[in-house]
Amino acid sequence: MDWGMSNRLSRIFSPKDGRAVMLAVDHGYFLGAISKLEEPRKTITPLIPYVDSLMLTRGVLRNCVDPQNNIPVVLRVSGGNSILKEDLSDEEVTVSIEDALRLNVSAVALSVYLGTEHEHQTLIALARLVNEAENYGMPVLAVTAVGKELEKRDAKFLSTASRIAAEMGARIVKTYYCEDFEKVVNSCPVPIVIAGGPKMKNEYDVLDTTYSAISRGAKGVDMGRNIWQSRWPIAMISAVRSIVHEGVNTDAAFALFNKLKDKS
Repeated sequence: MDWGMSNRLSRIFSPKDGRAVMLAVDHGYFLGAISKLEEPRKTITPLIPYVDSLMLTRGVLRNCVDPQNNIPVVLRVSGGNSILKEDLSDEEVTVSIEDALRLNVSAVALSVYLGTEHEHQTLIALARLVNEAENYGMPVLAVTAVGKELEKRDAKFLSTASRIAAEMGARIVKTYYCEDFEKVVNSCPVPIVIAGGPKMKNEYDVLDTTYSAISRGAKGVDMGRNIWQSRWPIAMISAVRSIVHEGVNTDAAFALFNKLKDKS
């Protein structure tokens, strides 16, 4: 692995423990101005000190993040779909590597949709992106998207999707936590970070999912709605961080959340 690739990956995964707390704020590219992300700058700015990197689009990066912040960025470079259309899988690459380099990002990300009408299209997009990104030492993060089909979040599907993404050259895979998650991790030769998905019923469930994923081999999280749609986002991200980087269990993280929540 060349120096540039290694350096960029070390900005995402802490050299101290090889783990990452990523904050996903790229939802607007297909969902529009969803709750608590109507004004991205207001949501993002207070959370920057608590995360290792941001995952977002170039529009939000350019307009809503102060360039004086030395925060690593994972840039969403796929799109072309929206929640207004029944099929969410119709995506292509929308951002050039040259623009990603101009923005000084640490990695680029796109979604692949296995088992859909556009499986081939998104996998070829991943392959082409990897081909180009490798020329510049730029890591590619592949998101194993499931669209609206939540029943696909099982170990067999996610293991297959994650392995294929790694085989295509992705340096990082973002996927969902599931039962028998260790099977997903063991079959994927690159680091896995877990998605938070739609907001869960309570904060304890989020922390328990985080702890379960980390204890079964995930290298970090890339969460969004379960952080910034919480009434106490700073308490929430702090508790998640304590699991990822300090190795605390669910109950200890929840105690920390409640302590910080009461102070906010």
